[in-house]
Parts: sequence; C-alpha cells; structure tokens
Amino acid sequence: MTAIFNPLPAHKITHRTKVLDLSTPKVMGVLNVTPDSFSDGGRFNTLDYALKHAEHMLHLGVDIIDIGGESTRPNAAVISTDEELRRVIPVIQSIRKNFGDEIWLSIDTSNPTIMKHAIESGADIINDVRALRRPLAAQTAAKLNCPVVLMHSRGEPDTMNDLATYEDVLSELKTELQAAISCAVQAGIKKDHIIIDVGMGFAKNFSHHQIILKHIDEIIKHFNLPMLFGVSRKRFLGEILNKMNLAHLQNHAAIDRDGIGVLAHLLAIQQGASIVRVHDVGPMVQAVKFWQIMLENNK
Repeated sequence: MTAIFNPLPAHKITHRTKVLDLSTPKVMGVLNVTPDSFSDGGRFNTLDYALKHAEHMLHLGVDIIDIGGESTRPNAAVISTDEELRRVIPVIQSIRKNFGDEIWLSIDTSNPTIMKHAIESGADIINDVRALRRPLAAQTAAKLNCPVVLMHSRGEPDTMNDLATYEDVLSELKTELQAAISCAVQAGIKKDHIIIDVGMGFAKNFSHHQIILKHIDEIIKHFNLPMLFGVSRKRFLGEILNKMNLAHLQNHAAIDRDGIGVLAHLLAIQQGASIVRVHDVGPMVQAVKFWQIMLENNK
C-alpha cells in the first residue's frame, strides 16, 4: 500500500540560541497590524488587540507569529517607513516582553529599514513577499544573519494581476525563485537560512494555483529547501468555493474559506511543506497534530 502520510524533509532553521525543527510541520499565525488587509484589516491594529490575538494564538498552539504592518493585497496603498515602524515595532517588543523569547516571530516586510529594526527588537525571521528585490534588502538581511522567506512574486500589488502570464508556470516559478536564491546567497545570506514560498495569490490565476498545489513535492525536491506555504483566505480558495455551486457560499466572506484552507495546507504538508501560514490557527494546529499522530502510527 502506498503511504499517505510521509515524513517531512529533515530541515532546521536557527536564530540566536534557538533551533526550529522543521521535520515536523509548523503553524505560522498571521498578525496583521494594518487597517486594510483583505481579510482582517483593522481587527488587530491597536497594541492591546494585537497582544490579545498573539496570546490567543499561543494558547491554541501556534509555532510562529508573523507580524505585518503593510498590506500586500492587490492595489493596496503604499505606506511610509515611519508608519510601518510605528505599527510593527511596539508589537514585536510587547510580545517579547509579555510572552518571552521562546516563541518564534517573523516580520512580514520588504523594507530593509523595517527588517533591521524588527530583528533588533526581537523578531527572528524576515518574511518578504518580494524575495529581497528592493535595494539593500538582501544586504541588510545578510548582515542581520537571520532566516529569510523568499516568496515568488512578480511586480507590485497594483501590477501583479497583469503579470500572471506563463508558458509553463512550474518551470518559470523555479527559474525565478532560483534567481532570488542566488541573489540572496551572493549577498551573504547562508543557504541554511533560506525558506522558499511559491507565492499563492501573487501574480497567478486559478489554473496556475491548481498546478502549483499538485506539484508542491516537485518544487521542494528541486530546491532541497524548507517551504512555507500560505493560501489562507486567498482568492483561489474563494474560487473553489464558488465552483461548488452551493447557495450558502455565494457572496461568502473571506473567513468562510478557513475550512477548505485547512485541507489545502494539509495537502501541502503531505507533499513536504514545512510551515503553513494561516489566519485561523486553532483548526490548523489540530490538523497538524492529527497528521503527526497518523504519521507516527503509520511507522
């Protein structure tokens, strides 16, 4: 019988004195401290609400909290460096003060100034949807000597939908991600600090997403690097719900995509994804624990 529960690649990432073992799946919880993110903008953009949500995710068993101060949804407004600093740095500092040093924190930013201040304030990982393309971003990340997530994307929030054109999405995604990895390594970033992300929702349409989700294992084997996978509440899941032709799902809200999101993330884990980035932490943690128990009992 073909195994349906397969062990993950034996990757680890390190920062300061901490080691994160990625041979078991890790859940990254989203903490958007923005007024305009597509699914939860404005819910946690005060320090008090952000801390309460962080505490709630920790209670549910989150492994990494991903803090973002600028929306990257299509056509999102650009904000100043000062405004992004104002949003994210107090949250990072307060989480560290209130919940200690063991929890892993990532900063969702493309701005090298934010990267520097965030890591110095207690963040562990740089999660960049632009894969360090902005001037000085790669050099800054190298100096900070921390793990980085390099996500495949094209263009900017106001242009990426127009750039969702591929002859062969898997081949081009690999080529473009490899270019980002090479630039990072040339800038001085350690190979064992790099995590890849296929960029679901960024410069890709429904058919591209279908192909990518069916070939996560191929992409991971190609790079031999840990993968972060995130499709939580994104349009692709909404398009799938709409194709179900169920009356109660017409005009659904982004939060209604969480159930199918758990399934999509579990499919990615089964193909070797090490980290899943989600808004609704509780059900995803349960799904990961289920996967781990089934894998253990499958030996």
